[in-house]
Amino acid sequence: MIARTTAAVLNRLTGNLSPHLDQLAPVWQKALAAPATQKALRSLNQFLSTRLRAGAQIYPATPFRALRDLTPETVHVIVLGQDPYHGANQAQGLAFSVPKTCPCPPSLRNMFKELALEYPETFTRQSNNLARWARQGVLLLNTVLTVEADQPASHTRKGWEAVTDALIQCVAHAPQPKVFMFWGNHAQAKRNLIPDTAGSPPTLVLTANHPSPLSAQRPPKPFIGCGHFKQANQWLESHGQPTIDWLRDED
Repeated sequence: MIARTTAAVLNRLTGNLSPHLDQLAPVWQKALAAPATQKALRSLNQFLSTRLRAGAQIYPATPFRALRDLTPETVHVIVLGQDPYHGANQAQGLAFSVPKTCPCPPSLRNMFKELALEYPETFTRQSNNLARWARQGVLLLNTVLTVEADQPASHTRKGWEAVTDALIQCVAHAPQPKVFMFWGNHAQAKRNLIPDTAGSPPTLVLTANHPSPLSAQRPPKPFIGCGHFKQANQWLESHGQPTIDWLRDED
C-alpha cells in the first residue's frame, strides 16, 4: 500500500535546483545573478538535498514553473501567493493553481467566487489549472517555492524569500505598466519592493485580505467584493496594455 501511494505522487521534487535554474530563460537567470541571491540558492540547494536524503517528500516537481511562459517584459499582472499547496499532486508551481483534476482548494474557490461577482453574466465553471492566466501575462508567484508534504510553511526562511524578492524586483523594474495584486499581510509586506519614485514604470498595487476562508470576508479589506480582476483590466486598458481574459477556456 505504501509503495502504491508513493508511486501515485507525481509532483515531487526529485533533485536539487541546478537543472531547473539551467532551464530558465537568460533574463531570469540574470535576475538571480546577484551574489546575495546566489548565496541563497546555494543554501537552498544544500537544504533541499539534505531533506530529500532524509526521505522528505517535497513539492512541486517544477519550483520555477511560474517563470516558464513569461519574461519580465511580458508580465502584465502579478498575483503573489505564500507557499505551495502541501498535499500530494496539488502544487504545480503556479500560485493558487492546481491540476484541473484536483479538487478546488478553498482560496481558489473564493477567487472564482469573486470572478462570478465581477462577471455575473459571463462567468462559467472554471478549470482549477490557472496556466491559461500565465499564458496571458499573469505571473502566479509564491514567495516560497517549495514545501514538504503535509507541512505548510515548512520551507519558509530557508532562502526562498531572497530569490523571489529578486524576481519581484526584476519584474517591478521592467518598463511596461503592470498590476500587482497583494492579498493578505504576507503579500503586502512586499510593497516596499515596488518602486514608486518619479520615472518608475507605471504600476497599480491592489490590496485586500487573503482569499482564504479565514479572511476573505473580514475587515479591513474583504477579498470578496474587492473588484480586483475588473480593476486590473480597466487600468491596463487605460495604459494601452493587453487585458486579461480571466474567464478564458483552457487552450
